[in-house]
Amino acid sequence: MILQHRNERKRFAKFFVVGIMGTTVDFGIFNLLTQVFGMPPVISSVISFITALTHNFFWHRYWTYPESRSKRVWQQWLQFGTVGTIGLIIRTTLFALIRPVLVSWMTHLVPPLPLTPTFWGNNAALGVVVLTVMLWNFFANRFWTYNDVAVGA
Repeated sequence: MILQHRNERKRFAKFFVVGIMGTTVDFGIFNLLTQVFGMPPVISSVISFITALTHNFFWHRYWTYPESRSKRVWQQWLQFGTVGTIGLIIRTTLFALIRPVLVSWMTHLVPPLPLTPTFWGNNAALGVVVLTVMLWNFFANRFWTYNDVAVGA
Protein backbone atom coordinates (compact mmCIF):
# COMPACT_ATOMS: atom_id res chain seq x y z
CA MET A 1 0.00 0.00 0.00
CA ILE A 2 1.28 3.45 -0.90
CA LEU A 3 0.82 4.94 2.59
CA GLN A 4 3.18 2.37 4.13
CA HIS A 5 6.07 4.61 3.06
CA ARG A 6 7.02 7.41 5.44
CA ASN A 7 7.44 9.97 2.64
CA GLU A 8 4.03 9.07 1.22
CA ARG A 9 2.39 9.59 4.61
CA LYS A 10 4.16 12.96 4.77
CA ARG A 11 2.86 13.84 1.29
CA PHE A 12 -0.63 12.73 2.26
CA ALA A 13 -0.42 14.96 5.35
CA LYS A 14 0.67 17.90 3.18
CA PHE A 15 -2.06 17.05 0.68
CA PHE A 16 -4.53 17.08 3.58
CA VAL A 17 -3.28 20.47 4.85
CA VAL A 18 -3.56 21.96 1.36
CA GLY A 19 -6.99 20.35 1.16
CA ILE A 20 -8.04 22.08 4.38
CA MET A 21 -6.83 25.41 3.02
CA GLY A 22 -8.60 24.72 -0.27
CA THR A 23 -11.74 23.72 1.61
CA THR A 24 -11.61 27.05 3.45
CA VAL A 25 -11.36 28.82 0.10
CA ASP A 26 -14.13 26.61 -1.25
CA PHE A 27 -16.56 27.17 1.64
CA GLY A 28 -15.72 30.89 1.81
CA ILE A 29 -16.38 31.48 -1.88
CA PHE A 30 -19.46 29.23 -1.81
CA ASN A 31 -21.02 31.08 1.13
CA LEU A 32 -20.06 34.49 -0.28
CA LEU A 33 -21.76 33.67 -3.57
CA THR A 34 -24.89 32.10 -2.04
CA GLN A 35 -25.37 34.29 1.03
CA VAL A 36 -24.14 37.69 -0.19
CA PHE A 37 -24.76 37.55 -3.93
CA GLY A 38 -27.76 35.19 -3.89
CA MET A 39 -26.38 32.84 -6.54
CA PRO A 40 -27.89 29.34 -6.87
CA PRO A 41 -26.09 26.76 -4.70
CA VAL A 42 -25.08 24.38 -7.51
CA ILE A 43 -23.55 27.20 -9.61
CA SER A 44 -21.84 28.61 -6.52
CA SER A 45 -20.46 25.16 -5.75
CA VAL A 46 -18.90 24.89 -9.22
CA ILE A 47 -17.30 28.37 -9.00
CA SER A 48 -15.97 27.76 -5.50
CA PHE A 49 -14.57 24.39 -6.58
CA ILE A 50 -12.68 25.86 -9.55
CA THR A 51 -11.25 28.60 -7.33
CA ALA A 52 -10.11 26.05 -4.74
CA LEU A 53 -8.71 23.76 -7.45
CA THR A 54 -6.48 26.55 -8.75
CA HIS A 55 -5.34 27.38 -5.22
CA ASN A 56 -4.55 23.74 -4.49
CA PHE A 57 -2.65 23.14 -7.73
CA PHE A 58 -0.01 25.74 -6.92
CA TRP A 59 0.35 24.60 -3.32
CA HIS A 60 0.76 20.96 -4.38
CA ARG A 61 3.20 21.80 -7.15
CA TYR A 62 5.48 23.87 -4.94
CA TRP A 63 4.99 22.36 -1.47
CA THR A 64 3.49 18.85 -1.52
CA TYR A 65 5.46 17.64 -4.55
CA PRO A 66 8.39 20.07 -4.93
CA GLU A 67 10.51 17.31 -6.49
CA SER A 68 8.00 16.93 -9.32
CA ARG A 69 9.62 19.00 -12.03
CA SER A 70 10.08 16.65 -14.98
CA LYS A 71 6.72 17.81 -16.35
CA ARG A 72 6.00 21.31 -17.53
CA VAL A 73 3.63 23.42 -15.43
CA TRP A 74 0.97 23.45 -18.13
CA GLN A 75 1.11 19.65 -18.45
CA GLN A 76 0.69 19.16 -14.72
CA TRP A 77 -2.05 21.81 -14.65
CA LEU A 78 -3.93 19.93 -17.41
CA GLN A 79 -3.56 16.62 -15.56
CA PHE A 80 -4.50 18.17 -12.23
CA GLY A 81 -7.41 19.94 -13.92
CA THR A 82 -8.61 16.70 -15.53
CA VAL A 83 -8.55 14.89 -12.19
CA GLY A 84 -10.28 17.92 -10.67
CA THR A 85 -12.90 17.98 -13.42
CA ILE A 86 -13.73 14.33 -12.81
CA GLY A 87 -13.88 15.22 -9.11
CA LEU A 88 -16.16 18.15 -9.97
CA ILE A 89 -18.52 15.83 -11.86
CA ILE A 90 -18.59 13.45 -8.88
CA ARG A 91 -18.98 16.35 -6.47
CA THR A 92 -21.71 18.19 -8.39
CA THR A 93 -23.73 15.04 -8.95
CA LEU A 94 -23.52 14.03 -5.28
CA PHE A 95 -24.17 17.61 -4.12
CA ALA A 96 -27.29 17.94 -6.30
CA LEU A 97 -28.56 14.58 -5.01
CA ILE A 98 -27.91 14.91 -1.29
CA ARG A 99 -28.43 18.66 -0.78
CA PRO A 100 -32.26 18.54 -0.93
CA VAL A 101 -32.31 15.61 1.51
CA LEU A 102 -30.00 17.35 3.99
CA VAL A 103 -31.85 20.67 3.69
CA SER A 104 -35.09 18.80 4.40
CA TRP A 105 -33.56 17.08 7.43
CA MET A 106 -32.17 20.35 8.73
CA THR A 107 -35.62 21.94 8.43
CA HIS A 108 -36.79 19.47 11.07
CA LEU A 109 -33.64 19.54 13.21
CA VAL A 110 -32.39 23.13 13.25
CA PRO A 111 -34.30 26.18 14.48
CA PRO A 112 -34.32 28.92 11.81
CA LEU A 113 -32.30 31.48 13.77
CA PRO A 114 -29.60 32.77 13.45
CA LEU A 115 -28.65 30.63 10.41
CA THR A 116 -31.31 28.93 8.32
CA PRO A 117 -31.77 25.19 7.87
CA THR A 118 -30.96 25.77 4.18
CA PHE A 119 -27.57 27.19 5.20
CA TRP A 120 -26.84 24.14 7.38
CA GLY A 121 -28.12 21.68 4.77
CA ASN A 122 -26.07 23.31 2.00
CA ASN A 123 -22.91 23.23 4.09
CA ALA A 124 -23.46 19.68 5.34
CA ALA A 125 -23.88 18.52 1.73
CA LEU A 126 -20.77 20.43 0.69
CA GLY A 127 -18.80 18.84 3.55
CA VAL A 128 -19.79 15.31 2.51
CA VAL A 129 -18.83 15.86 -1.12
CA VAL A 130 -15.54 17.59 -0.24
CA LEU A 131 -14.38 14.58 1.81
CA THR A 132 -15.43 12.15 -0.90
CA VAL A 133 -13.65 14.03 -3.66
CA MET A 134 -10.51 14.58 -1.54
CA LEU A 135 -9.78 10.84 -1.57
CA TRP A 136 -10.32 10.63 -5.32
CA ASN A 137 -8.08 13.66 -5.88
CA PHE A 138 -5.20 12.38 -3.75
CA PHE A 139 -4.90 8.96 -5.32
CA ALA A 140 -5.62 10.02 -8.91
CA ASN A 141 -3.13 12.89 -8.72
CA ARG A 142 -0.50 10.79 -6.96
CA PHE A 143 -0.55 8.09 -9.62
CA TRP A 144 -1.04 10.31 -12.68
CA THR A 145 -0.21 14.00 -12.17
CA TYR A 146 2.75 13.41 -9.86
CA ASN A 147 3.83 9.99 -11.13
CA ASP A 148 7.28 11.40 -11.87
CA VAL A 149 8.02 11.16 -8.13
CA ALA A 150 8.90 7.61 -7.11
CA VAL A 151 6.64 6.10 -4.46
CA GLY A 152 8.38 6.36 -1.12
CA ALA A 153 11.09 8.69 -2.45
